[in-house]
Amino acid sequence: MSIYNNILVVANINSDDQPALARAMQLASKSRSRSHVTFFLSIYDFSYDMTSMLSVDERNAMRKGVIHQREQWMRTVAEPYINDSIEFDVVVVWHNRPYEAVIAEVYAGNHDIVIKGTRKHDVLESVIFTPTDWHLLRKCPAPVLLVKNSDWPENASILASVHVGSENETHQSLNDSMVEQLNSLSERLGAKPYLVNAYPVTPANITIELPEFDPTTYTDAVRGHHLTAMKALRQKHGYDDEQTIVEQGLPEDIIPESAQKLNAAMVIIGTTGRTGLSAVFIGNTAEHVIDKINCDVLALKPEGYISPLDPSTAI
Repeated sequence: MSIYNNILVVANINSDDQPALARAMQLASKSRSRSHVTFFLSIYDFSYDMTSMLSVDERNAMRKGVIHQREQWMRTVAEPYINDSIEFDVVVVWHNRPYEAVIAEVYAGNHDIVIKGTRKHDVLESVIFTPTDWHLLRKCPAPVLLVKNSDWPENASILASVHVGSENETHQSLNDSMVEQLNSLSERLGAKPYLVNAYPVTPANITIELPEFDPTTYTDAVRGHHLTAMKALRQKHGYDDEQTIVEQGLPEDIIPESAQKLNAAMVIIGTTGRTGLSAVFIGNTAEHVIDKINCDVLALKPEGYISPLDPSTAI
């Protein structure tokens, strides 16, 4: 499992406050081995490529000048966060698609995790995910941590949204990976870990189409199946029953509600089950859950996931 010692942080160009960098340094400082943090920015100005009055060399010189200015700014805003015990560097690239630049850097630098700040909506205290966020969640081969606040709350918890009702090996393997990440992050950040699972409500149309169908018996059977599967998962990883939640309802309702009740500072989400062309998309359920979560979100891919931007698959 990854222990997140080679961290890529995406800079927020619109602010001197860098919560993603704060979280990265927090994780790195509590690692048992020496960590490396790369502070990354992708910039692009269309006007520099369209100025026909300038030669190629002049355009390149202007780009280098802009990149140098950004590097200087990044080193300045990073100063309050830097820890001498952590290796730190700054990378600025010229690229017109930020998410592609980030993913290219993940491959080039063999990074364990990408950490990026999200925009907070001041009125509802909710998070607004940008197009770059969604592209990274869908296509980045490394885990993606989207950070809301730089401060880690007191007595916080971390939730893993596990899918225990499935016999699918991909889901089961991802559940194990999520719990391992949950254990590591909870220890490093001083948080209490919880496993959360939502199981479906009995479809109303079944009771109408099948008069002899007993919805209560069916619901009890489904709940029993999920409770048994959750028990097996928690016992496998040494969790107490009090650290597990199994509730009836939609994941996009149960997970955010549980996160709020348990003072969650982070929710771990799995993005599973897609192959071929649809592999570039995370499932609708995960998207709906992420949209409603009012805290940090860590998105994990299943083992063997291949990004559509993997340079080894390029023709």
